[in-house]
Amino acid sequence: MARPTRYTDEMYRLYRDKGYWDESTVSDLWDRNAREYPDGEAIADSCTSLTWGEAKKWIDRLALGFLEMGFRKDELIVLQLPNSVELGLLRVACERAGLLCLPVLRIWHQRELEHVLAHVEAAGVVIPWKLRGFDHCEMIGALHPGLPKLRHVFVVGDAVPAGAFSIREMVAKPLEEKYPAGYLEKMKCRAEEFSLVAATSGTTGLPKFIESPLCSRLYMARLLVEKFEVTSRDVIGVLTPSTGGPNHVAYFCAPQVHARIVMLEHFSAREAFELMEKYRITFAGVVPAQLAMMLRDPARSKYDLTSLTCFYSGGAVLPPDLGREVEEQFHCSIVQVYGAMDSGGMTHHARADTQAVRLCTIGKPAAGNELKLVDDNGRECPGIEVGEMVAKGPTLVSGYYKDPAATAAVWDDDGWYRTGDLGKFDGQGNLIIVGRKKEMIIRGGQNIYPAEIENLLLTHPLVQQVALVKMPDPVMGEKACACVVPAEGGDFTFEAMVSFLRGKGVAPYKLPERLEIIASLPMVAEGQKVDKKFLEGEIAAKLQVEAVGQGL
Repeated sequence: MARPTRYTDEMYRLYRDKGYWDESTVSDLWDRNAREYPDGEAIADSCTSLTWGEAKKWIDRLALGFLEMGFRKDELIVLQLPNSVELGLLRVACERAGLLCLPVLRIWHQRELEHVLAHVEAAGVVIPWKLRGFDHCEMIGALHPGLPKLRHVFVVGDAVPAGAFSIREMVAKPLEEKYPAGYLEKMKCRAEEFSLVAATSGTTGLPKFIESPLCSRLYMARLLVEKFEVTSRDVIGVLTPSTGGPNHVAYFCAPQVHARIVMLEHFSAREAFELMEKYRITFAGVVPAQLAMMLRDPARSKYDLTSLTCFYSGGAVLPPDLGREVEEQFHCSIVQVYGAMDSGGMTHHARADTQAVRLCTIGKPAAGNELKLVDDNGRECPGIEVGEMVAKGPTLVSGYYKDPAATAAVWDDDGWYRTGDLGKFDGQGNLIIVGRKKEMIIRGGQNIYPAEIENLLLTHPLVQQVALVKMPDPVMGEKACACVVPAEGGDFTFEAMVSFLRGKGVAPYKLPERLEIIASLPMVAEGQKVDKKFLEGEIAAKLQVEAVGQGL
């Protein structure tokens, strides 16, 4: 049994008594929808579209196929696939068979995959043969001899190399005819267990792996169905890599109301527009960088995007001015959830919230959750204005898979999770993110929160993207450097930047003391986060070279 690391019997009793956790599973929802809405549209990508009844056949046949091949309960299968019908249904099939699944980014190569497959002791891996010029089968073939636990390689697509198993052939075999009704019911993952293991996508080091218990994931989903007003009429677009990012609505909310899920294999603004127009998408999960790219693409006016009613933004802090412009130009609303892969969701908006709440705060704690602000010593101070946010409650995940030491490093004995984020509350109990604690710039003892300056600079007509990062200084310790991607044809200067920020009333100590003009911001997690560590390293190296040149 895949018992969550951090959850206790007392937690189960408490959260069930309060009505937060119940016995439902994701595979139960897909089963119900197949019975009640067999001909309803369930899931689609650019190549495949399935009804709920057809999807059930895929799920059951994959689950039975894995079991027939000798996979045992709680063994793990890694999924390295683009957004696709196969990725969506393999997650459910693993849960149905009582197996663990770990979706990982499709852009990871040998170094990351070797670490993943070895650490989690994967028994199987599902990959494309070749995708966007990269041979995944060749990579796994080279790694396989050093991975004694890896027994089976599965390939998605029409062509399958020797030695691998075809996912399409598995779903073509009517294995359900060999087994009695209810056979998989005995095998499935239970609500108090976890089937999904998620990989972090941080900017430093190799990924860690997070347990995502069904009880907490589905409780959060029930809240979002209500607060985001998700209904069976919605078509949920998955625009970000579905291994992470804001896809909770697609995977956990849509099956609850039998809403259709549509997967975008590879993001570009125009491919997103085409998908939204073709499938009449009403609700789309995005990260702020994608919103900015879609907003600024001149081809937007050529597409009929009138079906869109809401964007669900996550993965990074949404600049309020960007949000306002998106709502105005796309004629839709934006909602957010505050959380992280490592923690789960903690706060959320309601669709009925005012624009000021939805764009300038990250909402209120989910029902049952507790959030507080603490100082550098972890002590709660009632009068504190800005502090590190710590949280506990029924929507938070259960810790790191096969890594109790990492779990203990961020969760204390009383169940409080240290977010590493700095925040404050407004007068109505909504939380406002100030920035990452590790990204805060301390200039001569005074704190500079990058998000404040970034949000202001994004309102300048010559600034397309910006990241404020720390740079070392022998006197002040740290100073701020603005890395700016200028608008096309723009000539953004240091003097213009300082003058603009002074005009906005920015205190002198917060003004960036260096400007770097760059062609694009380095990103991680397939464009979901800015790699500020990389930028800091680049700036530090430049400063060192300049110091040598000046004889310092």
